[in-house]
Amino acid sequence: MSINVVEKIDDLVKVRNVLVSVSDKSGLDKLIVQLVRINPEIKFFSTGGTYSRLREILEENARSCLTQVSDYTGQPETQGGLVKTLDFKIYLGLLTETYNDSHREDLKRTNSVPIDMVIVNLYPFKETISKPDVTAEQARGNIDIGGPCMIRASAKNFIRVASVVDPLDYEMILSRMEENNGSTSLELRYQLSQKAFEHTAVYDRTIADFLGDRSYEDVESCYASK
Repeated sequence: MSINVVEKIDDLVKVRNVLVSVSDKSGLDKLIVQLVRINPEIKFFSTGGTYSRLREILEENARSCLTQVSDYTGQPETQGGLVKTLDFKIYLGLLTETYNDSHREDLKRTNSVPIDMVIVNLYPFKETISKPDVTAEQARGNIDIGGPCMIRASAKNFIRVASVVDPLDYEMILSRMEENNGSTSLELRYQLSQKAFEHTAVYDRTIADFLGDRSYEDVESCYASK
């Protein structure tokens, strides 16, 4: 297997396309408003409840700068939102590299855009399993798949993409972008990547520990009568 080695990147990347999908919506109103102020040409892509919240925040601007992921990909969400963002166009946009001719051709061929920032936090698995008498099935339903995939893809491609997982970082990120005329620096993207991989590692460890502590009988009891 050949390894893709990148030798040329941009330190500063203008944030033009942002993918937003959050369970914790705290601070989202200020973040989105300020991103539009910093980069008036910015575009947002979102799903489900986050899309509805962004539409409220953006008001009349939503028509020009907000797109539902299903409209962008051409694939409707599956029942219950089980599959929303797991799509070739999304991951091409996350993993594409600025100076890769083949990547640029793929973007053109699929009518895709490079995604410059991902704002994602995950289904509340830890909060769910902290509830008394939680079942294995209730826990299973709160295992996020699309969220960790987007976080990992954007964090891997820190050479171009900012992976934002913590609402407490919003103010710092806005400040750094202000300093750089609406762009993220390589230093910031690298810092965010480190935090993003730590975030998914803790998330996976929490799931593994919960499943490891449950007996097969606990799991079987959730489905035995069905």
